[in-house]
Amino acid sequence: MKRTHFSSGAQWENKVGYSRAVRVGNTIEISGTVATDNDKVVAPGDAYEQTRFILAKVESVLISAGASLHDVVRTRMFVTDISRWEEYGRAHGEFFKAIKPATTMVEVSKLIDPGYLIEIEVTAIVTDETHNHP
Repeated sequence: MKRTHFSSGAQWENKVGYSRAVRVGNTIEISGTVATDNDKVVAPGDAYEQTRFILAKVESVLISAGASLHDVVRTRMFVTDISRWEEYGRAHGEFFKAIKPATTMVEVSKLIDPGYLIEIEVTAIVTDETHNHP
């Protein structure tokens, strides 16, 4: 099966040795994604807005990989304060209310920058014949 890598252009991808996303066959794995724009934390202190920003980034890479949010089968949310679960969950629900992927939310002690409140990983499986492989 063909393996395709998708880059965000972030300097860390080559330094650490990872891709924003990898597609093998009909499966797409998206790396942990945080609310960053040009190496700046987006919406510091705002759990809801960080989650929305991340999921919009995820949607963008899915489109680049020939998929959509409807192909998402799993999300994993790593949060620094689980007591704010409703804020993360409200944003997640706005993107996935009708799709209902399997989901995990766990609290972690910290993320790579103290301004990040959440990091999200996503798995998608393209099952719709209308999605063409790039």
